[in-house]
Amino acid sequence: MDTANPTDIDFRPPVLLTRRIPSSALTKLEAGSNVELYDGPLPLTRDELTRRLQGKHGLVCVLTDPVSKDVLEAAEDLQVVANIAVGYDNIDVAAARARGIVVTNTPDVLTDAVAEFTWALIFAVTRRIGEGERLVRRREWKGWALDFMLGMELRGKQLGIIGRGRIGRAVAARAPAFGMSVVFGKAATKPPASNLGAPEVSIDELLIGSDVVSIHTPLTTATRHLIDRRALARMKRSAYLINTARGPVVDEEALAWALKERLISGAALDVYEREPEVLPALLDLENVVLAPHLGSATRETRTAMAELAVNNALAVIHGHAPLTPVAS
Repeated sequence: MDTANPTDIDFRPPVLLTRRIPSSALTKLEAGSNVELYDGPLPLTRDELTRRLQGKHGLVCVLTDPVSKDVLEAAEDLQVVANIAVGYDNIDVAAARARGIVVTNTPDVLTDAVAEFTWALIFAVTRRIGEGERLVRRREWKGWALDFMLGMELRGKQLGIIGRGRIGRAVAARAPAFGMSVVFGKAATKPPASNLGAPEVSIDELLIGSDVVSIHTPLTTATRHLIDRRALARMKRSAYLINTARGPVVDEEALAWALKERLISGAALDVYEREPEVLPALLDLENVVLAPHLGSATRETRTAMAELAVNNALAVIHGHAPLTPVAS
């Protein structure tokens, strides 16, 4: 059966959709399943998710939905959890696997959008765009001056990338256009990667030598608070930290301390430890750019993500292999 053309299916298995999605994806999901769309208060609580999953064969969800072990154990008929995201730390994958539930994500389709946004953040923080824009809006700009609000030029500088997956590589591929050299950080527990197109060094070497450090690693027990006080203290005082991966990879308390003490020159964040909360100490600092999780936020990309998640869900509930299953 071709999951792209599910209209000939007589039986439409029940599926819970936790957010409204683009019409092209929703139409396809409705053609191949009996959709219950949750349109209530956000965030969706664990109890509400558990209740609505009763009798459902599929779940199409987003990264803020808490698909925990107890939720999965209570969903006796569930066959697939299709996450509209690359990351899946909101899902207990081991518990799903133990129950024979397939977990899928949406890799590839958002790679370019996140890579582009990463570079937007790099420029915003190194050239002090947010700081300058706020100054203009406050009507405090006094005019051009030779030494006014100087930033850092990227040409000739080193970009250190922590995370050697699709997005990290896409960010690296754009670096030569701005005259930057690239190094990737190598985790001690992983073998060297092939075809990176740039050297691999230890995380310590990367932190010590890089002018911009950009994080693109998944959130795991090993990467939680990977960037802590020790890591920040090893960076150049002239360096900048960028995070478009997962908030808890960076210890926000430590980052606020490092920024306040000028141990690094600045940071740009698109993700946070306790979204949508932002550490108040960060809000008061001028040398940090704060974006509201916009990395994949283009119409084209979000539509492609929703369509891939829908295709994954339809494939599994109709007895076929998923397109992009989570491997671990």
